[in-house]
Amino acid sequence: MSEVFLISDTHFGHNNIIKYCNRPYENVDEMDSALIKNWNSVVAPNDKVYHLGDLTMNTKHLWIMNHLNGTKILIKGNHDIFPIEEYLPHFKDILGSHSIAEMLLTHIPVNKQQSIRYKANVHGHLHDKLIKDNWYINVSVEQTNYTPISLDDVIAKARKIKATKRENS
Repeated sequence: MSEVFLISDTHFGHNNIIKYCNRPYENVDEMDSALIKNWNSVVAPNDKVYHLGDLTMNTKHLWIMNHLNGTKILIKGNHDIFPIEEYLPHFKDILGSHSIAEMLLTHIPVNKQQSIRYKANVHGHLHDKLIKDNWYINVSVEQTNYTPISLDDVIAKARKIKATKRENS
């Protein structure tokens, strides 16, 4: 049975992201290799992966998508600025946002007041920073050990957050 995974902010080929976000890699080749290995260690060929934006900073690194397992859907991020034709060979779909399991998937966190029908906003963009509101779930690679996280784990996290809120009320 196939699974669904989420990941954001891989920034394949972006050497400066190592310094900006204090990623544990010596160079971009090491980072890209680790991200590919981590991805393929949990994602099977028949799984689905929602990449919540900031895939790469340069189209010359889109070849990496050919080495990643799963059917991939891109939720465009602020750095995903290339013509859509560049992304189409690598993704089943390309979206601005998506709803799944009563959660809203976006790259940049959305205003909670405008999205009250969702139980959570699963997002990226903030890398190693977190919003101090449990309605937001950050799946940037810095938050997921540089590995896609299963939708089941995100749902469990959202349920745990809701249960903790009820207990503290």
